[in-house]
Amino acid sequence: MNINVLKNEWIKYEEVKFEGWDFSCIQDDWENETLPWNYAEIVNRYLSSDLKLLDMGTGGGEFLLSLNHPYEKTSVTEGWQPNIELLKRVLVPLGINLATIGEDGIIDYGDNSFDIIINRHESFDVNEVKRVLKPNGIFITQQVGGENGNRLSNMLIPGFQPKYRTLNLRNTQCELECSNFEIVFANEYFPYQKFFNMKALIYYVKVIEWEFPEFNVMNNFEQLLNAYKELTLNGYILNYEHRFIIVAYNFIKQINPC
Repeated sequence: MNINVLKNEWIKYEEVKFEGWDFSCIQDDWENETLPWNYAEIVNRYLSSDLKLLDMGTGGGEFLLSLNHPYEKTSVTEGWQPNIELLKRVLVPLGINLATIGEDGIIDYGDNSFDIIINRHESFDVNEVKRVLKPNGIFITQQVGGENGNRLSNMLIPGFQPKYRTLNLRNTQCELECSNFEIVFANEYFPYQKFFNMKALIYYVKVIEWEFPEFNVMNNFEQLLNAYKELTLNGYILNYEHRFIIVAYNFIKQINPC
């Protein structure tokens, strides 16, 4: 296949629309190593129907709805405007509360509002989490660490500099403990990720834009050709993710002052 045909084909891939947090259109085109923990199982271990729940950074609400938690006891935050508009159509009519959240991390709910706060891949301000979480409430967060995707980012973005270099389990755990949270479970892992065609790769890179700043097919075509060479040689393009999870109680009394 000649260069111009490749370029035109790849440009079409970057125009595919993305909504919510749904990668189903490439589900057969990539592979993600299973984490040694199951986020849904951990959440369900602590969640019961009588608890007031907040899901931070709910995306399109797909995971939240899978929990089947009573709508009247459920609230969410979201910061990405396309998702906010989606949630207004999908969650709000069900009676689920929606609050937007900005880069300042301010959670637009009252003090001591929630028995349990869950957070998957959403940044957070520890002080705000503590403020809206009831005493002895539970906070569960699975985070994307600062080393996430660095192999692929360095491959595609010349001079790439990680934006969240210090985001890892140790630093986040320390921050929570200094705010008098008691850590009851924590783990960290670096699962592999494989892309089996350029469509999946380009779709992913366009969605995860903070790890691939200013990426587009035209400007990064030479780098994409290097990725394509790896694909034709190995049958996939290799990447590594960075994940960690923490389950913590919001203790009333001081347990570990800094």
